Order: sequence, then C-alpha cells, then structure tokens
Amino acid sequence: MDIKNKTVIVTGASSGIGLATAKLLARRGAKLALASRSKDKLEKLASELPGSLAVPVDMTKSSEIRRMVDRAEGHFGRIDALINNAGQGYDAPIEKIDVRTLHYIFDLDVVGPLVAMQHVIPLMRKQGGGAIVNISSGLALMYLPGMSGYASLKSALVNISLTAREELKKDKITVSVVYPYITSTDFEKNTIKSSPGSEWEQEGGEGEEGGSPYKADSAEFVAQKILEALESGAAEVFAHDWMKNPDRES
Repeated sequence: MDIKNKTVIVTGASSGIGLATAKLLARRGAKLALASRSKDKLEKLASELPGSLAVPVDMTKSSEIRRMVDRAEGHFGRIDALINNAGQGYDAPIEKIDVRTLHYIFDLDVVGPLVAMQHVIPLMRKQGGGAIVNISSGLALMYLPGMSGYASLKSALVNISLTAREELKKDKITVSVVYPYITSTDFEKNTIKSSPGSEWEQEGGEGEEGGSPYKADSAEFVAQKILEALESGAAEVFAHDWMKNPDRES
C-alpha cells in the first residue's frame, strides 16, 4: 500500500511506538485518526500533525471502539488502514497470575484489536481493500519464565491476525503482524507486575539492563517496521531476522 493520502487509524498513538508511527506516517502523507485514552496528549499531537483527528478511546470498551471507527470514517470518508498498537504488559509466574488482571489485559491486548478489526473490515471490503497491522511482541515467539500471561495473549493476537489474513484475501484486505523486540519506551514502566524484576524486559524496557544481550531498539525503528508491513503487505515483520528462529528454551 502506498500510504500517501490514505486514512490510517493508529491506536496507542499518544506515546511510544504509536507516537513514533503516527509521526512517520504523517511525514509520508497519511491522514491519521489518532486514538488513545490520553485526550490532552492526542489533541496536542493532532495540532502538530496537519489533517489528523484526535479520537479518545478506551480500547477495553467495545462501544468506544465502535465510536472510534465511526468517527474516523465519518470525518475522513473512508478507512484505508488500521494499526492496532495499544496494549499493556503483565509479568507474573504461573502460580501468581491474577485472573482479574489477566482478563483486563486480555480485553486490551486481544479483544480490543479484534473488535476494531470487526468494525473496519466491512468498510474496507466496501472500498475494495485495505490493510490491518497488529502489533504483537517478540515474547510471543519465546517461552520465558514470568511472561506466560502476556506472551500467550500476544500469541493469540498472532493467530487471530494470520487467520484473518487467509479469510480476507478475497476482499483484498491484507492483515500483517509486527513483532517488536525490546524497545526504549515507557512500556516496561507501565507493565503490571506481580513482583519486581523479570528475566527479559519487554518492549518498553531499559535495554541491556533487562538481562538481554541485545541493545534496545528505538520507537522510531519499530515504526519503520510497521511502515514496512503497511507498504509490503507481508504476513509477518520481525524487528530482527534472528527472531524468525528464536531459542525457545532461553
């Protein structure tokens, strides 16, 4: 997809990867519906990105997601792409996983993107095509202690995405998955933890201090990967090639 003059919804657009992605797409000429819970941050960002629209939304609430899509479509007249980036981490060993917390993260990281997809798909089908990019995590490719809850939800998002890709081929709607690695944002600071510390700092961590031998990526680096997914329509885009065959025992 050539994104110039295309209308793109970006969730989680007020900070981190979403913010970097919004800025990159704006520079490439896209028209943006900027979505997150942070109304003030969104409105400030919208004022900096000409032609963009701030759409405050809680991605755990289906009714708000529907309003987000309706407002974006009503304002721009179409929706060419959806980037499901909003999400939150949860670190806990199996025996300490709080089911209520896991339900909340499930609603945000899996159900929210699914509902957004369900609302944009009919619009894209009517238009003759579109693109959906869902942001997973490198943790979906690994089995690491303390990470099972979050990793399993990001794995679920992968399965939804790649199945949707097969279902929507006939409609010329591409569905792609992006796998970030450790990324220098506030993601780790905002991650819900059952106890301090983890074996592998998730995206948003503090880089090399998290126990990984690899340096953290910038949010701008991941934004380029998201743009790659949009432009190429590839099924999966990895932050790094080695992630295609990760050591699941590490």
